[in-house]
Amino acid sequence: MDIKFKLLFFVVWTCLITACTSSKNTEEATIVFQGGTIYTQDPANPIAQAIALKDSLILYVGSKEEVEAYIGAQTQIIDFSGKIMTPGWIEGHGHFMEMGYSYLNLDLSTANSYEEIVARVKEATATTSPGQWIIGHSWHQSKWEIQPDETINGLPLHNSLSNSSPDHPVVLFHVSGHALLANAKAMEIAQIDPLNQELKKTNKIEGGEIIRDDNGNPTGVFNENAMSLINKHLPKNSLERNIQAFSLAQEACHSMGITGFHDAGVGSETLEFYQKLHAEGRLKTRMYLMLAGNDKALLQDWYQQGPMLDPMLTVRSIKLMADGALGTRGAWLLEEYSDQSDHLGHKTLPMSEVYQTALKGIEHGFQIATHAIGDKANREVLNQYQKAFETKDVKGSQHRFRIEHVQHLHPDDIPRFAKLGVIPSMQAIHLSSDRPWAIDRLGEKRILDGAYVWQSLLTTGTVLINGTDVPVEPLSPIENFYVSVTRKTLKGEPESGYEPEQKMTREQALTSYTFSPVFGAFEEKIKGSITPGKLADLVILNQDIMNIGEDQILDTKVLMTIIGGDIVYQIEE
Repeated sequence: MDIKFKLLFFVVWTCLITACTSSKNTEEATIVFQGGTIYTQDPANPIAQAIALKDSLILYVGSKEEVEAYIGAQTQIIDFSGKIMTPGWIEGHGHFMEMGYSYLNLDLSTANSYEEIVARVKEATATTSPGQWIIGHSWHQSKWEIQPDETINGLPLHNSLSNSSPDHPVVLFHVSGHALLANAKAMEIAQIDPLNQELKKTNKIEGGEIIRDDNGNPTGVFNENAMSLINKHLPKNSLERNIQAFSLAQEACHSMGITGFHDAGVGSETLEFYQKLHAEGRLKTRMYLMLAGNDKALLQDWYQQGPMLDPMLTVRSIKLMADGALGTRGAWLLEEYSDQSDHLGHKTLPMSEVYQTALKGIEHGFQIATHAIGDKANREVLNQYQKAFETKDVKGSQHRFRIEHVQHLHPDDIPRFAKLGVIPSMQAIHLSSDRPWAIDRLGEKRILDGAYVWQSLLTTGTVLINGTDVPVEPLSPIENFYVSVTRKTLKGEPESGYEPEQKMTREQALTSYTFSPVFGAFEEKIKGSITPGKLADLVILNQDIMNIGEDQILDTKVLMTIIGGDIVYQIEE
């Protein structure tokens, strides 16, 4: 045997041995998905054809041919030809239990007039015992097709509501969650009436407002911090009702392809409730919790024990509230509202508190996430974050502080997010709902310069988190994706989109709902992309949102949602 033949024989023999050994050592997958297009969000392998899962983890991502090595006798094989798979969608800012309760309480989002709202409440009183509270949500005066005959600052008066429901206390929450309308019975329980001379002296409350008419009578509208005067009288929910609301919220998440949820502002009772469900194995959606910053005792407890890092239930963030909402003119502005002179909105907590909480967050390992909608609120929060970073001599990018909503910025503050390492957590869907009337609040120049400026922020190099602020907006990543790339209303208006230069690309929009919120929760090493070794949190859609016409995007359906390798939602096309 000559040397060339011996060498050839050795090479072939070595290859065969290596192949056999590799085949023997290949793990058998629990599930294999193949045949469709996989958008991985992994820069090293952006598009794949097949994926193998081993229990809760991703085992392999690649070609349809190579995945066969992972198929064994017990492997479940799912063909999703003609469909696409992405990482699980993450709700970057929402209110989980409030979403669940929105399915149980009176939904007013489709009402076209105040008269229709009054009629719906009256109908609800017919099946409710006298004295029992009626709670509604999601009305918005700027979206009514017919306006009431009498308003104060564009907001309705309680009179017709009180006349139609005299025996039931009624509280109807504005869609923003930053104002409520109470009837006479509810105000009577809260001891708010013209005879209360102390309250009659002023329309203002620190960080809020009781809207009153020219005679000092309350109109029934309570804005921002003034809402607490009514809220503290609402009945507490039972454990049974909490479980019902939680189950509805969780089912909604799964049906929308949502595998993780950033719950923005959780109090001690809700946290204990989540911990109970997790211990019982009933928590099937990955939760990233922001502690309610107004609960000082709760914060002190967590400062002492430090963050809780669990793949299903993480506590690592603190939620603060710097201002109100634009719709109720509660957003804190640098200059007065275009449609209400001498009014700048509401600062809902002292900026010194933002600074002190930021220092505590840095010291104890907690992220700070502050609600700020107006340009003044955003600037002041950035100032306090920067001051805290400088005081502690740290880089902001290490702590990933966030500002929630970031709807309106002064142009000078746009580059500060990337410079400071602060993450803007924005809700694209707000553009669709708010932009038609937001121009009345801010005027054209402020809209063009700094409202909903997604692309301006992205081009500075910052990470942008997307979400819905559910139940303020419906829980729908597909609708949000559509608005992100079109800047249109859900009716497809206007034709070129509002301020089209601020549109996201489809890649940016997908990232904002998958990898970015994961980064914003310090979890990019375990999820957020379809990469071997990461958690198998996945969603399958019936059509390719990365390539279809924009007019087809809203027709997209979630076919399957997988969390930790378990199929938690599935429908047939």
